[in-house]
Amino acid sequence: MLTQLPTPGFSFELLATLGNARAGILHTPRGDIPTPVFMPVGTAGTVKAMTADELRADPIDARIILGNTYHLYLRPGLEVMELVGGLHKFAAWDRPILTDSGGYQVFSLAAINEIDDEGVTFRSHIDGSKHRLTPEVSMHIQSVLGSDIAMCFDQCPPGDAPADVQEIALARTTRWAARCRAFARVQGQALFGIVQGGIDTARRLRHAGEITKLDFDGHALGGLAVGESVEDTYRVLDEVAHTLPADRPRYLMGVGTPADLERGIMAGIDMFDCVMPTRNARNGYLFAAGGRVNIPNAANRTDLGPIDPTCPCSTCRTHSRAYLRHLYQAKEILYSRLATLHNLTFYARHVRALRERILAEGQRA
Repeated sequence: MLTQLPTPGFSFELLATLGNARAGILHTPRGDIPTPVFMPVGTAGTVKAMTADELRADPIDARIILGNTYHLYLRPGLEVMELVGGLHKFAAWDRPILTDSGGYQVFSLAAINEIDDEGVTFRSHIDGSKHRLTPEVSMHIQSVLGSDIAMCFDQCPPGDAPADVQEIALARTTRWAARCRAFARVQGQALFGIVQGGIDTARRLRHAGEITKLDFDGHALGGLAVGESVEDTYRVLDEVAHTLPADRPRYLMGVGTPADLERGIMAGIDMFDCVMPTRNARNGYLFAAGGRVNIPNAANRTDLGPIDPTCPCSTCRTHSRAYLRHLYQAKEILYSRLATLHNLTFYARHVRALRERILAEGQRA
């Protein structure tokens, strides 16, 4: 089943379903994205410690990466981005890019001076300079960046925010989504709406109804894994994800562990991003088929085996746990590169295996 999306050049093809889980292809002008898919996070125009060639090559084969409006707006700035002709040229990345709107970072990183119905006034976490971010400004920045998929500017309250705060955030997010939808985007840029609502299912479903009426190219669940319990995250996923339009891609923002990804996929999510594989790699935590490996542990000092004997990445094919522990203890830059390559390979293979299971065991769409 192939659906043409509102933005020319974009379509979503649903291939198979297994319960609420789906396997499909998001067709874009810069290439096809098999779904479910994990998007490595390149917040500041780089997936930390990785080159573009390494991300494109097997076994990672990243079909899409993520960049961030807030960070790239502050540094290197729009003047540089306009000069080089956008993020693809700047980062030497010829496959699709999704850009977050900056909303989450404004609320989580910046010292906020004022939030109102028009937008947010904030101070940079870098130098304290004062800035104003509105739906229109966010969309303009994403147009300059030239991302393939832009995200609506939204208000993301903490997971434990009271009901009145959640309701204010919902109302603003809906109004801001309409303003983002009305903005004249650059050619070839799709736009996803974001559903908020905390852990209250009724509120989530109500907001999903408001957002989906605006006819976006895809829909995201935001505001999860922001302080609520894992049980609440999973409950919201199970009760809400499959209700989003079946003919549009569904995106779970900023979540999470390999178990989170599997739960999200089985709930009906198609797209994921999270800093966990790259951040955990740098901090000494590596993912493996037998469970997480804490590389600084003394037990790894003389372990000549790989991180994961089932992993095809060059780190596992070439280096031992003992060597990686040595690099980590010595604070060698090579450690971050080898560890990140492995963790991103683990995530890519994990999601691809789930996709293959859906195709093999599911019903054709």
